[in-house]
Amino acid sequence: MSLPDRASPPKKIVVVEADEDFLHLIRMTLADCGAELLSAGSGQEGLALIVASQPDAIILDLALPDMNGWEVFIQFRDHALTEPVPPVIILADEGTRLDRTFSLQVAQVHDYQMKPFLPSQLRRSVADALRVSALCKAQVASARRPKGGHA
Repeated sequence: MSLPDRASPPKKIVVVEADEDFLHLIRMTLADCGAELLSAGSGQEGLALIVASQPDAIILDLALPDMNGWEVFIQFRDHALTEPVPPVIILADEGTRLDRTFSLQVAQVHDYQMKPFLPSQLRRSVADALRVSALCKAQVASARRPKGGHA
């Protein structure tokens, strides 16, 4: 994974994961990604952290102690708690091909990974999510600039 441009602020990734062992594995896997990892152990904590930090990407477990990960996803995506909506990588304890298809095509998450995941797959997915996030932020910034160059 490449290091971020020194002139730009560090990228932020919010990890919403209740299982301390998997959180530790994610931290180890992404230690050299050049992004700041912020973590929450519940859905409510995750929502608050997403709003407060405006992350570049989100890693979201579906099995949270207080709410389903899909509820977290719907709340921050549909209520425009972040702009643009950051890419989301879903982590699932179990699932089918239909769950993956729904996640990628209907919910339009960035990636859907089953636990236990391969560290190389997670690193690749996060690197791609950060690239997508940077492109989306650039498009939003460009759309907000006045047209025609008049001040």
